[in-house]
Amino acid sequence: MTETEIQTQRLHGRRLAYRRAGDPQAPAILLVHGITNSSASWAPVVGRLAHAHDVIAPDLPGHGDSDRQRGDHSLGAHASMLRDLLAALGRDKVTVVGHSLGGGVAMQFAYQFPEHVERLVLVGSGGLGREVSPAIRSAALPFAEQVLPFLISKPLIGAGGAINGLLGRIGVQPAAELAELARGVASLGDTDRRAAFVRTVRSVVSVGGQRVSATDRLYLAQDVPMLIVWGARDPIIPVAHAHAAHEAVPSSRLEIFERSRHWPHLDDPQRFCQVMTDFIATTEPAAWTFERGRERLLAGA
Repeated sequence: MTETEIQTQRLHGRRLAYRRAGDPQAPAILLVHGITNSSASWAPVVGRLAHAHDVIAPDLPGHGDSDRQRGDHSLGAHASMLRDLLAALGRDKVTVVGHSLGGGVAMQFAYQFPEHVERLVLVGSGGLGREVSPAIRSAALPFAEQVLPFLISKPLIGAGGAINGLLGRIGVQPAAELAELARGVASLGDTDRRAAFVRTVRSVVSVGGQRVSATDRLYLAQDVPMLIVWGARDPIIPVAHAHAAHEAVPSSRLEIFERSRHWPHLDDPQRFCQVMTDFIATTEPAAWTFERGRERLLAGA
């Protein structure tokens, strides 16, 4: 996303940062990043998607250049902030795309504000099963916020940056996943970012695994075109969650990137954009109505 500058919108007294590319009059795509990441994690795909779309990529509160919100770090709070950002930008309907934690936020957004959602895309998404990597679960442990500064010291972060820089100088590019992990770890050196990380994790994860799940409400999304994208080698959230979600919503499309891990859009951005643009071009946007929503709800109940 190097061609776009960071912009800010003041919402409820706090600064929310975002990047925007493409035609503001074109169909909108909202890209929601994962935990410890930022809008920069979508950089390899934004340019391609912006050819025919209005692409909006926010930094969630407490991530990137956005201020940290006080108190509520739940999926619902993030979804509400995204709704308010879209309102401020004059966008009423979007194809919402969420990666990892952002997938959970995207599903919560679709649940809370179905009238704004044309399509739903889940990429290595949280909120679809209990299993999650031990590294994420450890943030739910008592005193995690106090212990993290010792694990993420400036010398360690500096050494990681030096290694990446050395690889670049000799013509070896670090793997996309390694680079994104390093960037995320580095962000935790900031007190506000670290607090947002721990409190966000605790809102959705316990030491036993993910404790917030959308699986009992996926039936409500039957009328929303859904695309599920996953890396077959994902070590953070297992690909089994993708298959289970696809079975729960048979109308959904499933794309498994066989060589990818947790960031398929970074590992193979060209294929990711092809899959995305084809999905958007060949599906009709959802048109939510109160009566249809009520029918779905009562049928599921």
